[in-house]
Amino acid sequence: MRRLAIYCGSASPADTTYVEAARHVGRTLAERGIGVVYGGGRLGLMGAVADAALEAGGEVIGVIPEKLVAAEVAHRGCTELHVVQTMHQRKQMFTDLSDGFITLPGGVGTMDELWEAISWSQIGYHQLPVGLLNVAGFYDPLIAFNSQMINVGFIRPQHKDILIADADLDRLLERMAAYEPHETIERMKASNL
Repeated sequence: MRRLAIYCGSASPADTTYVEAARHVGRTLAERGIGVVYGGGRLGLMGAVADAALEAGGEVIGVIPEKLVAAEVAHRGCTELHVVQTMHQRKQMFTDLSDGFITLPGGVGTMDELWEAISWSQIGYHQLPVGLLNVAGFYDPLIAFNSQMINVGFIRPQHKDILIADADLDRLLERMAAYEPHETIERMKASNL
């Protein structure tokens, strides 16, 4: 994995656990020679990931929609900063530039990015690993909800392992590196859908 897209919040929660985890991700990826592709902001967890990766000598590529340049205070210290017109273009560029995705804690935008990465994987727009770093149990309810969708049958058996969740970054990276692409919807026969 040469580059990973990092999805995370632009907010800084009062609990510093989340910011420290974001800094750990940025630093670890840089130390492993893995570039960071992220939302292009300098605030919150986004800024923490970028700053830590840059401080450790890593490559950081920001992708930010024009409407959010001022709101998220674009990070001008990135290795590259791409300003795009729409959120769709942002997510497409994340996919085009990356070899996988890691989602850290965040809000609505982070959830949008995570679920779209999973959806695109199911359909066959990409075959990249989709990781979820479960910092301090933040994603326990989401992991349970994903299991519920699998158990009820809204996620096909072929797609149940797309989401790779782990509380440990090193283990998550190992599991992502070992990810075996699944059968995509575009390749499935109608009888299997």
